[in-house]
Amino acid sequence: MTANTTAKEKSDFDWKRLVFIAIGVGLFLLVYYSPPWPNAVDPMGKEFVLSPQAKGALALFLLAGTFWVFEVLPIGVTGILIGVIQALFFIRPASEAFKDFMDPSVLFIFGSLTIGMVFTKVGLTKRLAYKMLMIVGERTSRIYLGCFIVTALLTHIMAHTAVAATMYPLLLAIYSLYTTDTTPTKFGKGLFIGMAFVAGAGSIITLLGAARGIVALGFYKEIAKQDVSFFELTFYMAPIGWFMVFLLWGFIMVMFKPEQDTIPGLRDKARQLNNEMGALSGKEIGAALIVLGAILFLSLQSFVPALQPFNKSAVILVATILFFAFKILDIHDLEDIPWNIILLFAGAMSIGFCLWQTGAAEWLAINWLGFFKESHWFVFVMGIAFFILVMTNFIMNVAAIAISLPVALVVAPYLGVSGEVILFAALTTAGMPFLLLVGAAPNAIAYNSKQFTSGEFFTAGIPASILLLAVLGLTILLVWPLMGMQVTLPVTP
Repeated sequence: MTANTTAKEKSDFDWKRLVFIAIGVGLFLLVYYSPPWPNAVDPMGKEFVLSPQAKGALALFLLAGTFWVFEVLPIGVTGILIGVIQALFFIRPASEAFKDFMDPSVLFIFGSLTIGMVFTKVGLTKRLAYKMLMIVGERTSRIYLGCFIVTALLTHIMAHTAVAATMYPLLLAIYSLYTTDTTPTKFGKGLFIGMAFVAGAGSIITLLGAARGIVALGFYKEIAKQDVSFFELTFYMAPIGWFMVFLLWGFIMVMFKPEQDTIPGLRDKARQLNNEMGALSGKEIGAALIVLGAILFLSLQSFVPALQPFNKSAVILVATILFFAFKILDIHDLEDIPWNIILLFAGAMSIGFCLWQTGAAEWLAINWLGFFKESHWFVFVMGIAFFILVMTNFIMNVAAIAISLPVALVVAPYLGVSGEVILFAALTTAGMPFLLLVGAAPNAIAYNSKQFTSGEFFTAGIPASILLLAVLGLTILLVWPLMGMQVTLPVTP
């Protein structure tokens, strides 16, 4: 072995990766083996003990966050590690830790990714992409805007996970007309990161965009003894949701300004390619009917009581089975499923349930809100929104709402805050986890494009999250009161 070869091997050694592995493991061991932590006390004086298992969950929370942000392992492998550590360090039994890997939400992701694969295989995404490009034209800024508006509109009638799975292959088709080079570009980063961000922004506007809205309204009805209708929620959430869509478009244009302002001849090329595709094939029609049937069923569940008992994951998996039954997909397609993304989401579910079931998440929420119980009402509301924003990047947004909203609604009357403003502020930040890939399925689906790293997503997510909090603050102080929302109430003695 020559001296030059030895020097090259040394230079190839990834010291940065080793440092972040050491940081993640060090944080885990420091928290896991630390002495018992103080109890949390809620506004009613009830104490919450942080058990050794809950402390272990917090330790795992730090390790997983470090590994995911800096991608020291493949993100799916970190997902597996989450289950392994829970079992080996007795945080939760293996039967519980690994059961979450087949949670219905994980299977929903599997079904959503399959839909995206089908749309790509049969050519429907290319048709949609060509049609849209013929409308928006050749300017890359307008292509961004067209893709983001379509994404946001779709989230009004279907779950943002399904929207991301539908848009993903369409964006791939659009990007293939921008460049055939496999090297990531700013336009590629902006297209896919922007889609993930906008899917979250659009999903807060109606109850059809995600399950978190129904859960939050359930807590609100139980604690505040008030109902919020489908259209009332949309009335108050539409301004902030759509403002964020257009603000995110501007943000993406600055953060990921495309290398080319225009793609000369794109409209003509799109028209030519669309004409070359000819009439719809039988497989295209079959795939479209299956997907539209699943979407229609899921959309009608909010309006037809008889359909509500049917599980969303089971419905989406029926579509998956039909794709194989009608030979639209075959066994080779099954092998092409991006299991790295599915394992990422499986690990996220496992750490989320771990924090919830051990009581660690509730302990965190009560301690955090305790800082604001004597503060100004606006600081209190923004404190809740910030906590949910952070937590929803690590655990299910439904769980983030479940651990914080009940406590916040109990504290609110003592600070003269309307429960309604807390409800809508919580739903706003719960819907837009811009920091980590595990925060929402659209983030993970966008990552599958290989246009960006988890670190780049995190870097873009920090200023996007700051923008979100600023917009929410202005909405609370100015917009919602002008729309008739009663933000403050007489203080309860």
